[in-house]
Amino acid sequence: MTMLDRIKILSSKLIISQHFFRRSCRSQSTRRFNNVKDEDEEYNKVRRKTENEEAQIYLLKSRGQHLLMNPRVLNSIVQKSNILPTDTVLEIGPGTGNLTLKLLEVAQKVIAIELDKRMVEILHKRVSERGLQDRLTVICQDALKTEFPRFDLMVANIPYGISSPLVAKLVYGKNSYRSGTLLLQKEFARRLLANPGDSEFNRLAVNVKLVADVEFVMNVSKKDFLPCPKVDSSVVKIYPKTEIPEVDYEEWCAFTRTCFTKKNKTLGAIFKQKRMLMELMKLQETKGDEENNALYSDYHVNDTEDEDGLSNEDNVNFSPDMGKDLNLFRDIINDILRTTGFEDKRPSKLSHKELLDLLSLFNRARIRFHGQVNPKDECDAELASAFGPL
Repeated sequence: MTMLDRIKILSSKLIISQHFFRRSCRSQSTRRFNNVKDEDEEYNKVRRKTENEEAQIYLLKSRGQHLLMNPRVLNSIVQKSNILPTDTVLEIGPGTGNLTLKLLEVAQKVIAIELDKRMVEILHKRVSERGLQDRLTVICQDALKTEFPRFDLMVANIPYGISSPLVAKLVYGKNSYRSGTLLLQKEFARRLLANPGDSEFNRLAVNVKLVADVEFVMNVSKKDFLPCPKVDSSVVKIYPKTEIPEVDYEEWCAFTRTCFTKKNKTLGAIFKQKRMLMELMKLQETKGDEENNALYSDYHVNDTEDEDGLSNEDNVNFSPDMGKDLNLFRDIINDILRTTGFEDKRPSKLSHKELLDLLSLFNRARIRFHGQVNPKDECDAELASAFGPL
């Protein structure tokens, strides 16, 4: 065999190898494309079916009824939740069950809280069609008013309107849980993730991060919902902290509400506002002290503030005795802020440790921020109110 013949044979083998390599690549690419195409077809099929079902029940945007439709996003949420086969998952606002069905595939049990009975009917029907009804429990009540059952994880597409009080109920509630994977309005999620010094840092982040850690998971386009909301969403994951500061939570929430009223002003400026000082001084009165009750009732406050955010001196009327008490009270607060170096600091830049230290200083001086203890059945509402509006 000549050298030329050998070259021709090697060239033929190379051409054949390249042919099979290209064919293999096209085959793999086609399979990947087909997988995506199959998912899209499933997505469109489910969306058409859901649209037909929703045409009969009519979704209410005012109640935050936006159903997540994209199966890839749903799968990602379930995957990121790290659900164990022995877990009980609590879902708030399941709607027609797009996420519920995914959760039932991996969890031992799902407890869904849904107020809309029309949604519950569709949810039961879809779950029964899959033969998974034995692993689903539906509670047809208001999630903010009902006591949460025992659960290991919370995974939910939360209605925008109840995000703040529901997060408060999760992190400050009685339930012991491993984590909460929540789909929230993107702007709300950014505030929840904010740290001291960030422009979005506010009372929500301060209160939640006292007892929990918050982790960003992913963004979700508004186009993945039906009906399409006006804003995009984000998924976050909340983990309860193992070590929690010893603090009266109602006192803490009232204190942060006071400080973050003007979060970018100095504490010295915040605690010079007469309206706030008078309201705060009134909280110090002891129950049943008729003399103090008569004294503190002898004033009128106008809520108008000047351009600096400080209450106008001329808009506050009070008796001479009341004025003496107010001046003394203001001096006590100013002395605490000045001697401890907090006078020129701004709430938006303070760490949890600094805020806790300042609250401790006020309390040691017998200055409290929370009023009389509410009846037990009102505690949840009081606590939730400390997180909003923001």
